[in-house]
Amino acid sequence: MVDVETLRKKLAALEVEHRDLDEVIERIASNSTINQLQLQRLKKRKLMLKVQIAQIESELLPDIIA
Repeated sequence: MVDVETLRKKLAALEVEHRDLDEVIERIASNSTINQLQLQRLKKRKLMLKVQIAQIESELLPDIIA
């Protein structure tokens, strides 16, 4: 089982990378000479990060029995 502190550190790093990608995507999209392939790859990476963040957050939350 992975240590909770390790998961939190990984979560923080992923969130920072996600925010950074957001800024890069905005900058590239505002450029008149947009490289569509590069933009697609960045958006795909951002989506993968979002999925990883959600997985870690669900691991950190205790199971709630309804």
